Amino acid sequence: MTTTPTLDKEQPPPRPGSIALEAREVGFSYVPGTPVLESWSAQFPSGTMTALTGPSGRGKSTLLYLLGLMLEPTRGQILIDGEVTTKIRDAERARLRAHKFGFVFQDAALDATRTVFDNVTEGALYRGLPKTQVAHRAMELLDRFEVDVPPNRKPGQVSGGQAQRIALCRALLNDPQILLADEPTGNLDPATTAVVVKALREHAQSGAAIIVVTHSPEVAGLCDREIRL
Repeated sequence: MTTTPTLDKEQPPPRPGSIALEAREVGFSYVPGTPVLESWSAQFPSGTMTALTGPSGRGKSTLLYLLGLMLEPTRGQILIDGEVTTKIRDAERARLRAHKFGFVFQDAALDATRTVFDNVTEGALYRGLPKTQVAHRAMELLDRFEVDVPPNRKPGQVSGGQAQRIALCRALLNDPQILLADEPTGNLDPATTAVVVKALREHAQSGAAIIVVTHSPEVAGLCDREIRL
């Protein structure tokens, strides 16, 4: 007998303080002999929000892609819940991204051919979650983050700040165990920035590991810790 997944977490929430994500001696090069990262290690416990900061060009966004299994390290290991993910098959890598992660990219990375509503819900529907629950949760999030555009509008018809809020709605819809955000407040006004940071903190308090790349001292100061690259 099969069961239908729901928007509730499919497993008990991670124990606060358990290591959701870890990098061990990670190195990466786009060009052989020119490393972007060398022997970089860190642990990211469940229930915490970490800021990755530092000057431009230090590899912060690349590191986020490595932690999110979108790039494979040149050396070292990425672990999820203590399990090594290096060298796993592409299909398993995609499954882990879909079931464990939420992503907010610097450029929002919305599909220009799909509506705002479809962009928010596509990942959850891919996981097989019930359409009615997905739709209800999506509308709740769009309202919470004041995305005051028709859900059937295309991303090319919204502002940069609205696009970033839509991307955050998409990332939070699945209640991800790990949420990676690259400058999530970069295009937002102070009031919306406060709403977004509050939402990220609340998601961390629910047991998730949140990792935020930011140039904002104010955002970094609201995280549990800061790691400078």
